Amino acid sequence: MSVAYIIFIVISGVTLLLFLILKAKISAFISLLLASVFVGVLAGMPLSAITASIQNGMGGTLGFVATVVGLGAIFGQMLESSGGAESLARYLVKKFGREKSSWAMVLTGFLVAIPVFLDVGLIILIPVVYALSRDTKRSLLYYGIPLLAGLAVAHSFIPPTPGPIAVADIIHADIGWVIIFGIILGLPTAIIAGPVFGKYISAKIHINPPSDLSVTHNGFSRSEKDMPSFQLVFFLIAIPLILILIGTFMNFGVSRMFFTESFITRILVFLGHPFTALIIATLLAIWLLCVRRGVHKQKILELSTKALGPAGIIILITGAGGVLKQILIDSGIGKIIAESIAGSSMPVILLAWVIAALVRITQGSATVAMITAAGIISPVLQVLNPDQPDLALIVIAIASGATILSHVNDSGFWLVNKYFGMDEKQTLRSWTVMETIIAFCGLGFTLLASIFI
Repeated sequence: MSVAYIIFIVISGVTLLLFLILKAKISAFISLLLASVFVGVLAGMPLSAITASIQNGMGGTLGFVATVVGLGAIFGQMLESSGGAESLARYLVKKFGREKSSWAMVLTGFLVAIPVFLDVGLIILIPVVYALSRDTKRSLLYYGIPLLAGLAVAHSFIPPTPGPIAVADIIHADIGWVIIFGIILGLPTAIIAGPVFGKYISAKIHINPPSDLSVTHNGFSRSEKDMPSFQLVFFLIAIPLILILIGTFMNFGVSRMFFTESFITRILVFLGHPFTALIIATLLAIWLLCVRRGVHKQKILELSTKALGPAGIIILITGAGGVLKQILIDSGIGKIIAESIAGSSMPVILLAWVIAALVRITQGSATVAMITAAGIISPVLQVLNPDQPDLALIVIAIASGATILSHVNDSGFWLVNKYFGMDEKQTLRSWTVMETIIAFCGLGFTLLASIFI
């Protein structure tokens, strides 16, 4: 196969995927499977080999992703339902003070979105934004954009949220390195897109809070004395991240012979595996946020079951992305693309970002954009064989590209539009620009970091 024909196959596959999602309105899961079969047929793969690749790609991906995303969803549900997210927001607003509450909101969003989905985090925390806007007479955007920036960056950059988990698994990046770069590059990105841009756009667009500030919270009390403390919530969010980082550093140290493998290092690596770390964190969250606060066992079971609903959709879409990756590998397309890229001057980080950005702009879903880009770029990386820090930067680049230009084909656009009471033009000028700032800052910081890695 020539390089020109390979490019034609990839473009045709992505075009079919977008057509199925946008025009035929077929679910992303089925669309990814159909696009993968289409690519396999164009590449000349035997039909039996295509079905084998579907099984191997789906199974190989879901073994890791299903476990991590499922545990992370339950963990986030416990934090949400117990009032932990609101507790974080209240504590940080008090510490920063009214004048610097926009900084409190970006930090709140950044912390909350690590275990909680973006849309859920917004719904939980929007009453805090309403209250701040009402008390200070500032535009909702002054506090809302920082909150949204923190939520969006952490949701895209930092595991165990589904997006970076899925991309990391597909391209075989170490979760610990993704966490490290997600935090290091994510914080300045969130600050620029949040408090900095929020101050500017709130002076251009004044949005008043709604008159009715009442909100329900799954039946849990919201009096401050009954909410979990900031220290407890912060501890629970930090536990899995710390354990995973310890495991990563143990593996790194042993591989570089900074210290020898021993019983202690094996125990720390085991505790730092995402499976173990999230099992520990989830059990602690259930015990400390629910059981000790008198929540009935049946209620805890219902919350756990509820959490797995949206997680299941993401898991299946991720598995289908793994199928696309496997088809590209087994057909030999990935190797040819890799050899072509190796001879060009385009950095892989930039290529990964561009693919994710194009899919995101066209069909709207950040998750589908991330998984599609990871599936296309993964075979290339297996030939180029970058080290773990470089792979982690590619995860951040894909996440950044998949954040760009959220508009009317993205459910997040309409969620923000509804809760902030804006029209479409105002949402484009605020939310869409904020998402695009995140995309370009993420790319810029990632390229900068790659120079020193």
